[in-house]
Amino acid sequence: MMNQAELYDRVERIMPGASLGMISLPPDLRMVMVRGAGSKIYDAAGREYLDCMLGSGPMLLGHAHPEVVEAVQQQVACGSTFFAMTEPAVLLAEKVVEAAPCGEAIRFQTTGSDATFSAMRLARAATGRDVIVKFEGGWHGNHDIGQMSAAPGQPLELPAPTPDCDGLPAGSFNEVLVTPFNDLPALDRLFAEQGQKVAAVIAEPLQRVIKPEAGFLEGVNDIAHRHGAVVIYDEIVTGFRIAWGGAQERYGVLPDLACYGKAMAGGFTLSAVVGSADLMAYADPNRKGKEPYCFLSGTLTGNPVSCSAGLAALRVLERDGVYPRLHQISEAVAAGLEELAAERGLPVRVLGDGPVLQLFFTDHDIRNWRDCLHADKAKAVAFGYEMLRQSIYLAPGGKIYLSLAHTDADIDRLLAAAAPSMDAVVKLPAPAVAAR
Repeated sequence: MMNQAELYDRVERIMPGASLGMISLPPDLRMVMVRGAGSKIYDAAGREYLDCMLGSGPMLLGHAHPEVVEAVQQQVACGSTFFAMTEPAVLLAEKVVEAAPCGEAIRFQTTGSDATFSAMRLARAATGRDVIVKFEGGWHGNHDIGQMSAAPGQPLELPAPTPDCDGLPAGSFNEVLVTPFNDLPALDRLFAEQGQKVAAVIAEPLQRVIKPEAGFLEGVNDIAHRHGAVVIYDEIVTGFRIAWGGAQERYGVLPDLACYGKAMAGGFTLSAVVGSADLMAYADPNRKGKEPYCFLSGTLTGNPVSCSAGLAALRVLERDGVYPRLHQISEAVAAGLEELAAERGLPVRVLGDGPVLQLFFTDHDIRNWRDCLHADKAKAVAFGYEMLRQSIYLAPGGKIYLSLAHTDADIDRLLAAAAPSMDAVVKLPAPAVAAR
């Protein structure tokens, strides 16, 4: 095996930012991962990390869970994909529809971006309208609508969308309206003015790590349905994570369509759109050329290896005690981080629900994306870099993911690493104040 430095020398020549995606680490913190086991991952230099990234969320059971490994090995020996219905796909479809409170029918997709894009397409097919309403700061993937106002640094005046990257077609700016999370009066005003154009409202019911306020999700349903729009929940993160039935179960509000991925497939590539039979019927290929039809397909959608992994993962997640344990360790981490910050005089908010958390260096309450802009992002990133130096693998300035594989000793290790990491934040120079 090549050593880590050699691998990065090679990757810097061929991959922009020496990155697989949106995270680019400083040269002294770059690593090439070679193995994972339970809550730990190991790089090409032989260093062990406590994994609080979890592949950006999918590894809710931890790495190389034996039941998932066995299921995948058995299926691979029988074939990896057929572009045909398989028994694992049928069984997993039944399991997901049964688990999702809004579930009557399902169509598998490949990535979370595929699922959210497909759900919006279904809503457009059903309503004959084009516009999608999203909440500022909500993340819905890499497609053109997903890259509107997901993380706007200099947000435009609402409801205009702010592009998060270049290369978005001009027409996509006319297909999105943006409104603040946890603000029903703003949503009501938007629909009063432009509701006749809206096909759907898409929302992360737990927006990144911001909880919905009491009555907010119910109000979204009421406003959208009053104007004939579809409600879509992006449960790519929350599905099977914060409760067996996802955010729908935990918050007691049902959408018309929901998107699943990440934890659903135990670390393998798979997503799904679930919802009412009437809406999902638009994806029936028998309708093409006869009545309104919506194309939802792909070469690897519902492939049996991923479906086998998903079945094994969900069998573990539906066992007694799973979700109380996930919430227990989450509460311990959140309380521990806030206590460490308070001891150092650092203003900190730890937000989230269940085994997905994020630390904000601020004393402001956070109800929506614009409230997040009060937080000190530089301190959050610096804290993350120090955690990496302490062998805690997470996204600097981003979320902390926890898994069933994390033991009490792992939680102690995380908090022990957080103490010197916060000490490093305390030593950061004060931000420069512009002269007047």
